[in-house]
Amino acid sequence: MISRMLISAAHKSSGKTMVSIGLCAALRARGHVVQPFKKGPDYIDPMWLSQAAGHPCRNLDLYLMERDDIVATFARHSAEVSLVEGNKGLYDGLALDGSNSNAALAKMLDLPVFLVIDARGMTRGIAPLILGYQAFDRDINIAGVILNNLGGSRHESKLRAVIEHYTDVPVIGAVHHDERLSIVERHLGLMPRNESHVATAKIKQIGEAIAEQVDLDKLLEFSQKQPLDAPPVVIPFPCKDKVRIGIAQDRAFGFYYADDLDALKAAGAELVPFDTLRDDNLPEVDALYIGGGFPETCAAELEANSTLRAQIKQAIESGMPAYAECGGLMYLSRGIDYQGRHYQMVGAIPGDVMMHAKPVGRGYVHLKEDEAHPWPRPAAPAKQIKAHEFHYSSLENRPPDSRFAYHVERGYGIDGARDGLVLHNLLASYTHLRTIGSCYWATRFVAFIRQQMEQQYGSKSNTGNTL
Repeated sequence: MISRMLISAAHKSSGKTMVSIGLCAALRARGHVVQPFKKGPDYIDPMWLSQAAGHPCRNLDLYLMERDDIVATFARHSAEVSLVEGNKGLYDGLALDGSNSNAALAKMLDLPVFLVIDARGMTRGIAPLILGYQAFDRDINIAGVILNNLGGSRHESKLRAVIEHYTDVPVIGAVHHDERLSIVERHLGLMPRNESHVATAKIKQIGEAIAEQVDLDKLLEFSQKQPLDAPPVVIPFPCKDKVRIGIAQDRAFGFYYADDLDALKAAGAELVPFDTLRDDNLPEVDALYIGGGFPETCAAELEANSTLRAQIKQAIESGMPAYAECGGLMYLSRGIDYQGRHYQMVGAIPGDVMMHAKPVGRGYVHLKEDEAHPWPRPAAPAKQIKAHEFHYSSLENRPPDSRFAYHVERGYGIDGARDGLVLHNLLASYTHLRTIGSCYWATRFVAFIRQQMEQQYGSKSNTGNTL
């Protein structure tokens, strides 16, 4: 038997992320092997969950992923304790029928639900809330509640008495209000773990608080299940020869999905980390991958590292294959205007980034690939690519003859109609892709790198123009 669970809530901002981080840290401290998962498109929460659990968090997205992809991902990576942090409320979702809600994921993976309830100002009214969540869908197993933001021991006693009298749902934990457990928020959500110098201490503090106020034994007991069968790993179009991809991983850039990194490695890539803030020189690599992040908050440091910026610009202009998403696109532009200042960036993209007070592009996107897309195409290309975006910036002052890889059917992208700027052998977009379903972007990128290496150096390639 193993334990698997969904940590959900009645509504957004109930404290489920703090509770999930604390549970991962507390269970890990007790010697359990904990595998975290996060529902939906998210980079920031998974960073914290990964550090707390000591294992890379995996994303489960009912909008972008097919059912078989979700079940396979969950089964393949499950451990002694598998903890899924939901997004928003238990029954919230885009679809009217709830088909992409947290509850739907709980049904799909047979996950007992532990409901985090922000109980500030609540007493007897907590009972109809719990009863309503039970009655709304009888197929959902609400295995327990974790009360959060309690006003003290007297408040806790009243809530426990009410819940015990009116419901059959056990109280698994009662977390008292404590400002020390809060995590700094900013415009994209929680502060990314790779940017916080006190992350380790903060996680330890949260873990200790949760261990004291949540019954971990009951949590594990009420979430015991038989393991799911894991299907074999299928690697589409693997490359035998290794390619070296330089990947920006530092305080400015850290938005990468673990499954995408796995897919790059499976396709034949060796990932070579470099720091855009501190490294003077690029490592010896065949290509570059610069993901999302917060380059605007590190703009002064990025600007100061002029040696590395010049090397990246020269590499891209010389034809080195490169892929950049959102923050990476911003970094490769001429510069970023942020809080009344202009910061020089790499300059490989002829355009200027302007920061805005509100999101320019936010949510799921649908893309249709155009002929300008530089990577080798699958034999059966996807008619529509589903992905997501979340950016507060726009790319201005672009040349009128700019080439784009995608037509945006839903979302914003670079200009509301197009995304995926193509320049030399660079593909840069605001869209964040995922290697799921028929979107084999990681394999295609590796194939493109090998293709360019063959043309430039005459090296043996395992790929052609079509995958």
